[in-house]
Amino acid sequence: MFLNRYYCLLLSFVSSISLAGEGRLDPTPVSFSTPTSLKATFKEVKQKTQRAVGGCPQVPVALTDSDFGDGAYVLQAGFAQGESLGATYSVPEDSFPIKIDTMEVLFGTSNTIVETTTHWSVTVWDGTPTDEMPVATFSSDDLILPHLVMPPGTNGVILSVSVDPNDSDQIYIYNDSGTNSFTVSFRIDQHNQSGSPCISSPPSNRNAFPCTDTSGLDFPNENWIDAVDGTWCACGSGWMTFQQFPSFCTPSGDWILRSFYTPVNCSEDPVACCLADDTCQDLSPSDCTIFGGESAAEGTSCATYVCGSGLGACCVEATGNCVNFDLDTCNTVGGTHMGEGTNCDTTTCFPEGACCLSDGACIGPVTPEDCVAVAGTFQGDGVSCSTANCPQPIGACCGTDWCLDLTEDDCTAVGGAWQGSATVCDDGSICDLKCAEDLDGDRLINVNDLLTVVGDWGLSDSEADIDGSGTVDTADLLAVIAAWGVCE
Repeated sequence: MFLNRYYCLLLSFVSSISLAGEGRLDPTPVSFSTPTSLKATFKEVKQKTQRAVGGCPQVPVALTDSDFGDGAYVLQAGFAQGESLGATYSVPEDSFPIKIDTMEVLFGTSNTIVETTTHWSVTVWDGTPTDEMPVATFSSDDLILPHLVMPPGTNGVILSVSVDPNDSDQIYIYNDSGTNSFTVSFRIDQHNQSGSPCISSPPSNRNAFPCTDTSGLDFPNENWIDAVDGTWCACGSGWMTFQQFPSFCTPSGDWILRSFYTPVNCSEDPVACCLADDTCQDLSPSDCTIFGGESAAEGTSCATYVCGSGLGACCVEATGNCVNFDLDTCNTVGGTHMGEGTNCDTTTCFPEGACCLSDGACIGPVTPEDCVAVAGTFQGDGVSCSTANCPQPIGACCGTDWCLDLTEDDCTAVGGAWQGSATVCDDGSICDLKCAEDLDGDRLINVNDLLTVVGDWGLSDSEADIDGSGTVDTADLLAVIAAWGVCE
């Protein structure tokens, strides 16, 4: 009887090795580099109508003490197709309703011999899964939400699922369950190669699995698993907390899951709010928007603010100075009016800073206008290129039998051949590049190709006759040496 389908492979992102778990757990020390991130963004979520969040702080929540970076992890390599992992987070009652912004989970592979593709789903619950109040569920389709694709070897990927902040529809939780909590769960809809539940675990060298931490199980009642059913499933089936899960089946740590939410009705300092009839009320920016008004700058109040006066910061380019003028006066002196309610004390009239270009390069200091003119992204006044973190372009990275959209540095790190910033793996022919000197087809021109030339020396019907002279000879040997390196 197969009881330990949740056997664990211990993962270490650094050279150090940590052992976790006892008894039925079967930890296997491995090591891989810092996890990358797979971004998946909801474009539409149908929920109750709710007013927009204005100035409320985002709150991170997690059961694990892991920072999702370098360190030791446990790969739950017995996790079956169709099973879900989840975590329940407590929220202060007065913070509801809340908006769910981002959900993240760590998946890993250990010495896989093939590229793995995992289909997944994410569900947000009001309360716990057993309260049966799902708020939203979305599944990867490789069109809007990408499948989790990982190259061969030992790797970690943070699956980061977020809601487009510019979308009018968001994920809101109203605490209808009365539990002052919400749960996020991820499900493996389809393994790269599934096993037979409770009889044989999915092949660990052909699949990706979720991870737990190595610091011990600190939240047994908040970590969840939705176990599949089967004839030999001695661990039980359905939604259970780790506390309810049989001890010989329970992982030794907390799931590597975290979420970010934003309270909707957080306290905001009131400001002067100018309504459509130019009357003024002291309201929070959120309430001002609800009433169709326009908020003045922070620190303003109707006691001193006059709606419709136009008084604000006026930037005078000719002198490089700023004066507080109304709109008409500012125009008269040839200045640029920064808007009613602005103030020279808090206004930067002539910003200059770093500008990130589409190719990942940085120029500066330049003005925002000059940055836009070269299709760049302005990084802020006073920001220098030495401190700007310009995003690097993504392009197709071709391996021996795989293609991933990566930065050039990441592609080099995994031994791939980067095809340039304007390329994508969706172009099915992008990796069809063939170098005559690459005789073994591994996209590397190295000693193996050199030995092929030597082995076929003097033959007239060999692919090693690179120059087409009719004979494998010195010219072909020199051609391999000249093209040494990655096939490009």
